[in-house]
Amino acid sequence: MDTLFKIGGDGFRMKGLVEKLVEWLQSEAADRNASGFVVGLSGGIDSAVTAALCKRAYPDNTFGVIMPCHSNPEDEEHARLVAEHFDIPYKIINLNEPFDELVQLLDDKPYDPAQRDMSIANIKPRLRMTTLYFFAARRESLVAGTGNKSELTVGYFTKYGDGGADLLPIANLIKEEVTELAKALNVPEPVITKEPSAGLWLGQNDEEEMGFSYGELDEYIKSGKASERVKNKVDELAQRSLHKKQLPVTPPLWDIK
Repeated sequence: MDTLFKIGGDGFRMKGLVEKLVEWLQSEAADRNASGFVVGLSGGIDSAVTAALCKRAYPDNTFGVIMPCHSNPEDEEHARLVAEHFDIPYKIINLNEPFDELVQLLDDKPYDPAQRDMSIANIKPRLRMTTLYFFAARRESLVAGTGNKSELTVGYFTKYGDGGADLLPIANLIKEEVTELAKALNVPEPVITKEPSAGLWLGQNDEEEMGFSYGELDEYIKSGKASERVKNKVDELAQRSLHKKQLPVTPPLWDIK
């Protein structure tokens, strides 16, 4: 298990990392004849870092979309803070009503914000993905996803939701590296220090849901060292989520005579 750079000591300089990621973003967009990037601004550190990198790569065509959906009001506040801090044009699309209507149609009962039902909760990121691709198509841009290596390792993302993107700029960075990069990019402090949450339900917390801390996960990714409890949980989640990182399965080409 390895990571993109080491923190501290003689580790990789943040400036060099930023330059490399910006060059990569520019190259990938050019290869796809894209005019820029669309980023979903959640108010969290991952989307802030992704947006800041995209803004550096395409200063005149990076667009943010804030998509509250029965969300903590602080998330929208922090998303606005990031957009305004980095001078990123943005639009707020409130998804409460379409989400409520879809849940009522599918589940035949009103939405309960405290309900821990993943079949319902995953509708939120899938509505957001649909919204992002609308703006990306209109702007001839790519959707920049916000998944980091820690989340991707254990499949902590929604298939065809926040996992639905054209490219993942911070996919090689574990959570602690994202934090270091956020500091180097001058991401607002309240965004860096807030507790990580995907906002899937009322009071949802990433580490509580996963069953271990990002620190424990990052250490296991870096060194392979962790308690048996953490090792077993991480390995189990990684195995169960393999399908999220694969293309749809197709049958073999049988020679039928």
